[in-house]
Amino acid sequence: MTVLREAPVSTSDAHGRVAELAAIREQVLAGPSAAATEAQHAKGKLTARERIALLLDEGSFSEVEPLRRHRATGFGLEAKKPYTDGVITGWGTVHGRTVFVYAHDFRIFGGALGEAHAQKIHKIMDMAIAAGCPLVSLNDGAGARIQEGVTALAGYGGIFQRNTRASGVIPQISVMLGPCAGGAAYSPALTDFVFMVRETSQMFITGPDVVKAVTGEQISQNGLGGADVHAEVSGVAHFAYDDERSCLEEVRFLLSMLPQNNRETPPTEMTEDPADRRCEALLDLVPADGNRPYDMRKVIEELADDGQFMEIHERWATNVICALTRMDGQVVGIVANQPQSLAGVLDIHASEKAARFVQLCDAFNIPLVTLLDVPGFLPGVDQEHGGIIRHGAKLLYAYCNATVPRISLVLRKAYGGAYIVMDSRSVGADLAFAWPTNEIAVMGAEGAANVIFRREIAAADDPEVKRVEMVQQYKDELMHPYYAAERGLVDDVIDPAATREVLIRSLQMLRTKHADLPARKHGNPPQ
Repeated sequence: MTVLREAPVSTSDAHGRVAELAAIREQVLAGPSAAATEAQHAKGKLTARERIALLLDEGSFSEVEPLRRHRATGFGLEAKKPYTDGVITGWGTVHGRTVFVYAHDFRIFGGALGEAHAQKIHKIMDMAIAAGCPLVSLNDGAGARIQEGVTALAGYGGIFQRNTRASGVIPQISVMLGPCAGGAAYSPALTDFVFMVRETSQMFITGPDVVKAVTGEQISQNGLGGADVHAEVSGVAHFAYDDERSCLEEVRFLLSMLPQNNRETPPTEMTEDPADRRCEALLDLVPADGNRPYDMRKVIEELADDGQFMEIHERWATNVICALTRMDGQVVGIVANQPQSLAGVLDIHASEKAARFVQLCDAFNIPLVTLLDVPGFLPGVDQEHGGIIRHGAKLLYAYCNATVPRISLVLRKAYGGAYIVMDSRSVGADLAFAWPTNEIAVMGAEGAANVIFRREIAAADDPEVKRVEMVQQYKDELMHPYYAAERGLVDDVIDPAATREVLIRSLQMLRTKHADLPARKHGNPPQ
């Protein structure tokens, strides 16, 4: 690493001082050395400043504390005091709206966090909270700066505290563009969204070497904590991309759908997609036979403005879909069962995924539309022993606690506790609709008939014929499409082709909804 020295003062007048400042700023922008930049590029990674340039609108970045240096001594640190101390902080705009950002500079101390480095991050986080603007962290660091000892660890504590204080107040987005190990991984986990880049970014608490030493397991860094692992297996990452440019472009798109803070609503965009557009394709997309699968994403495409939506956690817990989209220009959060995956049942991971998304939408004033086609909770010993009761309760708690506009729509099946949990009228949905293909019941007709009419079926001359008869009787009496509507549990049974128009008109009416929760310090949600 090149040792940076003070630029010589050639004169004592103001012109000389300005020239000195210009030389220092040039040194700051250039970074530690050309060789360090080349090494970063050789790994397929951009520099911190190149990343900031891609994230923010051109020419909008204002840097904070670019001349900051550490004051540590020992282990050779007193001879290495580069400007910025390995992190670039400041603010700029994304689509014209203010966003705060900090980016680790891996070229300086491997992006490791020391006292000055941490204080810069603390300051920009405090500024973001005070200004009420989103915070984006571009992570590419080697963890705590070992040479600075416990002061580096204390720096992480300050970051975690601010992450928690900002939670639900301003959007927080973590972009993983390099290694993130040990305690450093907890800051992204506290934020609203985590983006990762394949091959170059990893997150883990203990690295492969420690894992091998302790357990004997041998695994690569990407195999342990790479983008695909966290996007598909652990659920830590919400998004995974092949390269940094596409990743940062998607961060910009996500920011365009989020409000600046919890006191604002998301930005509205003009659309040429008519609010009263009929969706005739829905009549063929969703089979009337409840046992036939279909892709719920195609339903969302039909309902969304211009068919566009951004799916959250697309590859984790795929039996439920969580997405941000727009209807008539207004941002809407969609929670939907996915019949193509596990028949759309709710399980532990799906409940956790949907619960966190519902809480996010509620925190940032994003109305919720829930699309139901759910046969129930996934049965099994693994699910019960894994705590499906408390995990399912997370989703129930999130819906019951949400005060944003909430609309539910039953497309086909809505059975048992899963129907209640998925924002039914009884847990506070503002409006509940259903298609004429709906089946709302305690359980499927076959299972219900086997329980209710078991004696009649057993005593019949032909039990199978009797069972079929009883199943049909149960369907006719308790599962016909208008049963729930007749009892006020569904506000209306609607033509599927009119779904977009009905949802948009309902959301327009609910836009001024105001609901207060009881006074309390905070709730105690199931864990």
